[in-house]
Amino acid sequence: MADFSPHLQSWLDTLLKDAGGVAGTVHLHEQGGLRLAAAVNIPAKVQEVVTWVPSGKGMAGLALERGEPVQTCNLQEDRSGAVKPGAKAVNAQAAVAMPVRNTSGVILAVVGVAFADEREIQGRELERLQCAAATLAGVVGDVSR
Repeated sequence: MADFSPHLQSWLDTLLKDAGGVAGTVHLHEQGGLRLAAAVNIPAKVQEVVTWVPSGKGMAGLALERGEPVQTCNLQEDRSGAVKPGAKAVNAQAAVAMPVRNTSGVILAVVGVAFADEREIQGRELERLQCAAATLAGVVGDVSR
């Protein structure tokens, strides 16, 4: 298992508690891909697989590539190709991966949040999640990269 930053881990714990999420990840953007920096309720085997995510691969990689949230209403039954098979090991249904930008608009990270129930994450709920995820930009500045 990865050696996660205590600051990022604490931030993710708080985000999930406030959002009602059951699992989540923080991937930092570096060298054209994403490096796993924090995880909650993600099985060790899945953490190994997503330690490095190339741009365009899986939900987090697609969020990086597209620069916008990528979501599924059911991780277990998604057939879009955005959800990789290992994600089914996460005990969750609905999930969203959201890019986090700095003040210059550069993507610093992608935050993933998963929920116990199946649903579309849109409108005010998605806006609220994106605003909460955006606070990561201040935390990332405090974490040596």
